[in-house]
Amino acid sequence: MPIPPDMHGDTLPGAPPSMSLRRRLITGGLSALLIATGVVLAYLWGEQTGVRALRQTMAHRLDVYAVGLHSELTRYDYLPGILSLNKDVIALLQSPDDTVMLDRVNRYLHTVNQKAGSSDIYVMNMEGLTLAASNWNAANSFVGKNFSYRPYFTDAVKGLPGRFYGIGTVSQAPGYYFSYGIYRDNRMVGVAALKVDLDKLDDAWLRADERVVVVDENGIVFLTSVPDWKFKALAPLSASTQAQLAVTRQYHLAGEPGPIGLNEVRVLADDASVVRVAQRGVQGHAGLRDPAGGSATRLGPSAFIDPLYLAQSRAIPGTGWKLIVLSDMGPIRSRARISAISVAFALAFLGISALYVRQRRRAIAQNVAAKEALQRAHDELERKVALRTGDLSNANLHLQTEIAERKRAEVVLKAAMEELVQAGKMAALGQMSAGVTHELNQPLAALRTLSDNAIVLLQRGQTIEVEANLELISDLITRMGKITGQLKKFARKSPAELRPTSVSTVIADAVFLMGQRFREAHTDLDTSDVPSDMHAYCDANRLEQVFVNLFGNALDSMAQSETRVVTVSAREDGPVVRIAVRDRGAGIAPEHLPRLFEPFFTTKEQGAGLGLGLAISAGIVREFGGTLKARNHPDGGAEFVIQLRSATIEESADA
Repeated sequence: MPIPPDMHGDTLPGAPPSMSLRRRLITGGLSALLIATGVVLAYLWGEQTGVRALRQTMAHRLDVYAVGLHSELTRYDYLPGILSLNKDVIALLQSPDDTVMLDRVNRYLHTVNQKAGSSDIYVMNMEGLTLAASNWNAANSFVGKNFSYRPYFTDAVKGLPGRFYGIGTVSQAPGYYFSYGIYRDNRMVGVAALKVDLDKLDDAWLRADERVVVVDENGIVFLTSVPDWKFKALAPLSASTQAQLAVTRQYHLAGEPGPIGLNEVRVLADDASVVRVAQRGVQGHAGLRDPAGGSATRLGPSAFIDPLYLAQSRAIPGTGWKLIVLSDMGPIRSRARISAISVAFALAFLGISALYVRQRRRAIAQNVAAKEALQRAHDELERKVALRTGDLSNANLHLQTEIAERKRAEVVLKAAMEELVQAGKMAALGQMSAGVTHELNQPLAALRTLSDNAIVLLQRGQTIEVEANLELISDLITRMGKITGQLKKFARKSPAELRPTSVSTVIADAVFLMGQRFREAHTDLDTSDVPSDMHAYCDANRLEQVFVNLFGNALDSMAQSETRVVTVSAREDGPVVRIAVRDRGAGIAPEHLPRLFEPFFTTKEQGAGLGLGLAISAGIVREFGGTLKARNHPDGGAEFVIQLRSATIEESADA
């Protein structure tokens, strides 16, 4: 930087003293402006770099929080829907004055609630009156209470799955509600509702370094790691929103949700911004200095001393909720200040060098001090960078190890499933061994007789009769080859290969294997309702094993029945194929239905089975992307329904 003559104590010839002073002021002002500009730019660059790194780091944690919350919500999604499968629940809705049925349903709901780990399960009629509940014997029982004003009830009555978070008007405890309509003959007769406690997520989030907030569609915080923020709003609520909350009584115990006071400072993206919050909003959350949010409000007098935070958000699928994670920007600003200080020292060093001619000794001292300070700042920056790099490396190594473990577990699980399927085949072959022996003994005896006759006829010169015997022998050998070939095909161990497959052909192969058992049990088989041109995506060999298991169970269930008929029907319903196997036995006990597909669960006598057939069959159908369900047929007996993806005949031909 060139130094004007007056900086050396010299003045221009003829220049008055005031001009020299003016030049000094101008030079000093320009130098100060240059330093200030460099410091500001260095600070902004350091802050932007830190924000980008923090956004990348916190994006993964935000995904983890969002997945955890979504998993907790969908964990109980199925439960209200299965109540419509319970005949006692249907009977109670049709006869609400039946006290015996009411007691049975109350106890059933209590048992389901305990096993599911939910808060409460209850059944309401079409007017919103609770008829039965899992807490029927508690002081704050839901029985007799009307919840027709709750949105989850009105949604269920409209035929929609109800979802709602609020404070219970009876239990006085917050929770998340699921609801589904209960149908009888395609007509809604009531509503089933389930309540779960999500406050355990708050407890887990309290241990996090960042603040975690979940807001509903009205911007009200109902899950958070900051206790003082719970049931407060990100921004003041409109009059219509307050009126709606009063009708639904969503947060009736929390009073009117007041604003937290989050102030948006800078928008970084649609889901990220820099915010600050008044100090009054951070009480009650030890270990963190202040929170952040997403709705802009007018800054108060203390806004300029409140620390900044990075707010990142994710929408929770299936709800109107938003998950917000607030990360302290204090470390980022500290590193930005270090960068600014470094630049300031560098610029100061240049200025000191420019004054070297006049102030040599002072410049040397200042230069040494500046270098020492710069070195300390550099060392501190290097130490922090090394520390953060080490943390990221450790996290990456841990993640790679976990991924490898999961892959190994998937391989082991798949191998175990393959072995279980093969074991099921071998067990089925063992059960069919007597029938197969009978099927082979008859043609073997006939072969012996025909061959002996052929020798005698050949000795007599009756060649025409010999040719006829040989033709019969060839037919019998073909029949035996078909039997052994079908057994070999059934026993073959191979991975599932999904392709368009003829449903009628698979059923015919299974009937061929089970034919002798049907004859010995004097049981008729009706497959007239199975179209010959119906195709589904599956593996023919494994689907055949499923039918063998279902046929065997049907024969066992009808051992004491007078009418012994197994009916197989199939129909195509849009993109799916539904295949039903029904017997005429005593049916399935209601208490056994929920456990029917559990491994090693069996209702047969000891030694008659291991309880693996249905579990293996359900696993095979799941591999096809389908389902296997069981129910009691309205006309008697048990019915198993297989649902598979439909395939056209052209696709089958191409495959």
